[in-house]
Amino acid sequence: MLITIGGSVGSGKTTLADEVSKEFKMSHVSAGSVMREMADERRISLLELSKYAESNPKVDKEIDARQKKMVLECAKKRGCVVDGRLSAYVLPADLKIWLDAPLDVRAKRVAKREGISEKKARRDILVREKSERKRYKDVYGIDLRDREIYDIVLNTEKFSVEDTVGIVSAVVKVFNLV
Repeated sequence: MLITIGGSVGSGKTTLADEVSKEFKMSHVSAGSVMREMADERRISLLELSKYAESNPKVDKEIDARQKKMVLECAKKRGCVVDGRLSAYVLPADLKIWLDAPLDVRAKRVAKREGISEKKARRDILVREKSERKRYKDVYGIDLRDREIYDIVLNTEKFSVEDTVGIVSAVVKVFNLV
């Protein structure tokens, strides 16, 4: 079984993926973690890596390759929950989920996670999302605002983490994925 969880920056992708993977005893693969690892390897920030990737499509291809390798490893076991904005497009998922929330909500979450001001978090989110929209359109021909490929689209402002996990768990059972 392969579940992909995409979403806007700060929408709760990693949190949901972590909880769903625990519930169904599956591995969790995070594209965001791969990207953060690559930024650390280059000794630059995530935003700097995003900007660099705008003129260097190999960055996104490397993220994909690392993510696919990790997914192949966990697919040999019980299955994977993969979080990442492009995961639904580049992996053969059984269930594709997209998460979103209003910008102010996401900025609060990112500020808390990163230990920065909400103003800076908001600005960073807007810069990163603009960069990613451009890159994904240029490199893959994908418009991240098009939600048509997703089985579920959730506004995480409306639900607690537990409620969101409950919704996804119910869908996994309805789809007979367990």
